[in-house]
Formats: sequence, structure tokens, C-alpha cells
Amino acid sequence: MTGSGAVVPPPPTPFVRQVPIRFSHCDPAGIVFFPQYLVMFNQLVEDWFNEGLRVPYAQMIEHRRIGLPIVRLECDFKSVSRMGDLVSMSLAVERAGVRSLGLALECRGGGALRVASRQVLVFTDLATHRSIEMPGDVRSRLQASWS
Repeated sequence: MTGSGAVVPPPPTPFVRQVPIRFSHCDPAGIVFFPQYLVMFNQLVEDWFNEGLRVPYAQMIEHRRIGLPIVRLECDFKSVSRMGDLVSMSLAVERAGVRSLGLALECRGGGALRVASRQVLVFTDLATHRSIEMPGDVRSRLQASWS
């Protein structure tokens, strides 16, 4: 850990998942309704915890009572996605602090950037809703994945 709050360098490669765009993602115009991108990004974060970090996300929330809400969110919507498209969703850690994670998320399809998002997520105690330090197993898995 350093005094600045940044504790580990970013990983060399992002966590990536292929996602089919479904009817349930789309609005009556036949394109992804913009809040659905946030749902898909949240699903990507869950997959990253479960598969990338091997920290069970459901156990963290339900049993350990540790939340990970978004406290800062930026989104740039560049082009549309339509039902039937296959998009590539990626997650890269830009910053790992004492209590938070800075993430860069992207949705790409057909060689084009569809949506780019930057998010800051903070670890919280679900009983008090106050920020807490990043759990040790999460920190160690981050560090192990980057070495």
C-alpha cells in the first residue's frame, strides 16, 4: 500500500466477455436502451469477480455483507447496438485504492466502440452503508492477477 491510496498497478490485459444483444436489452426502436448497458456492465463486474478474481460475488454480498456501489459514473454512447449483435464487453482496472476501484469498461461491436464507461466503485459495509477497506482476498487476487 502507498500513502496515495493507489496500491497496485493496472493489469496488462482487460477482462473480456462476448455478450449477445437480446430482445430484453432493446427499446421499441430496436436498439439497446441506454440503461441496459449499465446492467450489462454490472454483470461484467460480477463475472470478473467470479471468474477473473475467483472471489464469489454473491457470497461477498449475501454472506459477507460487503457492497460495491458505483459512486462515480461517466458514460459516452458512441454508436447503437441492435438485437442480434454480438458485442465484446471489457473491464480494465485503472486504479485500485484502499477503499475503491476505478474501472474502465467498454462495449465494442463490429470493430466500433459502442459505449465507454468509467466507474468508481467503493467497498461498503452493508449494515452501515459506510465505506470499508478493500477486502484482503480481493486485494491479494488483484495483485496476483497482475504479477
